[in-house]
Amino acid sequence: MLNYNVKIGLVPLRRDCTPRPGMFNWEYAKKRGRETVSYIEDHFTTNHVSFVDLKGVIDVEVLWSLDDVDLVAEHFRENQVDAIFLIPVNFGNEEAAGALAKKMGKPVLLWGPQDDSFFEDGLRMTDTQCGIFAMSRQLLRMNVPFTYIENCYVTDDMLKREFDRFTRVVCAVKNFVGMRIGQVGLRPKPFCSVIFNEGQLMEDFDIHVIPINLTVIRDKFQAILENRKEELRQGAETIRKMYVTDADTDANLEKMWAFVLMYREITEEYKLNAISAECWTAMQQLVGAMPCTSYGILADMGYIISCESDMHAAMTQVLLKSLSFGEGVPFLGEFTTRHPSDRNVELLWHCGPFAPSLHRTDEPCYSKNMREWFQVKAGHYTVARIDQDHGRYSVIAGECDSASGPYTFGTYLWAKFPNLSAWERKMVEGPYIHHVSEIEGSYTDAIREVCKYIPALNLDEVKGEAE
Repeated sequence: MLNYNVKIGLVPLRRDCTPRPGMFNWEYAKKRGRETVSYIEDHFTTNHVSFVDLKGVIDVEVLWSLDDVDLVAEHFRENQVDAIFLIPVNFGNEEAAGALAKKMGKPVLLWGPQDDSFFEDGLRMTDTQCGIFAMSRQLLRMNVPFTYIENCYVTDDMLKREFDRFTRVVCAVKNFVGMRIGQVGLRPKPFCSVIFNEGQLMEDFDIHVIPINLTVIRDKFQAILENRKEELRQGAETIRKMYVTDADTDANLEKMWAFVLMYREITEEYKLNAISAECWTAMQQLVGAMPCTSYGILADMGYIISCESDMHAAMTQVLLKSLSFGEGVPFLGEFTTRHPSDRNVELLWHCGPFAPSLHRTDEPCYSKNMREWFQVKAGHYTVARIDQDHGRYSVIAGECDSASGPYTFGTYLWAKFPNLSAWERKMVEGPYIHHVSEIEGSYTDAIREVCKYIPALNLDEVKGEAE
């Protein structure tokens, strides 16, 4: 499973120079640093975000000397921080900031509180904005990627909003790099579109593909059917309560729940973060049932399973779910057909594996032939797809709004894009396929930031105006 909690190391900085009454005053820097850190800890801590400060590490709790960089880095490593937040509190110290950021190798946030201390005698206590400029130049020179928030007061809504986005980026980077994806079976023979390069995934992203033979699936599935009958009976009742079912589904309810138990077991046994699975026709031939509805149920339990052996879709869903701190539910709705009368509306459809929590509550949620059958609820959605061609990985990203369209089978969303023609062109000219992943919310800007910290992943944002 994925980890949606992030720790941020707070690093207030001051200038390393002789103290004087004005902007480089040591005591004022210490005071301002403590106040800023305290405010951030009090107001920005959430269920998903916590902080590690410099209390007990440096006497003044403000980094200013190169001699303390190793000490701070060790402190952050011991506390397993996922990113560092550089905060110049008077001018800052670009030398120490750059050294620490380089040594940590983690995402970096750069922001400083807006200056407000001007006195009648002409003195001022801070030049924070100027320090931001110096620190950013040093980070760029040292090839350290960073995220910048515009200079503002610590109480400004902009800081909290942009900080929230940064922490979501940190969560995505943390989960994406080094993840373990189970590969269940092979791809369906004609599906050349889902071919992937296992070696390059390891080289570029430290992603480990864990092969799981279909004989393992068959044996685990049969063992569950034989030995866990009470769980299967209860699971069948759960499915009946969740869906309006047909005869084919009713006849296979326990097998459908066996898929749920099996994939949960596999995830734990192989320590997986996501799964890419061969579904049809392999599962029908192997165990006599379809896993589609089960995939939807598992999605609402927090599991990520991409159908049709689409490894890149599994990666994309990990990215999107992490950006939502695990609170959103991504789904694989492929570009299928244009709306018959609106050229900027597309049918994002699949045969029936979406999470049931996504369905429109004004319509029944069906399971027919072990596949779900419903329309996705109204909302604003981010659409993305990671893919690879000729050794280069890119992620296409954009946003859409739900729209009205003809009733159809399976699970689907009628999606209105500001630029559907631009999407179609990118799909055709590559390197993308029709499989895209969606999640409710606006995450395109966050995906752009993620690409800063994963150099092998290149943003390909869809632009263009509606027809």
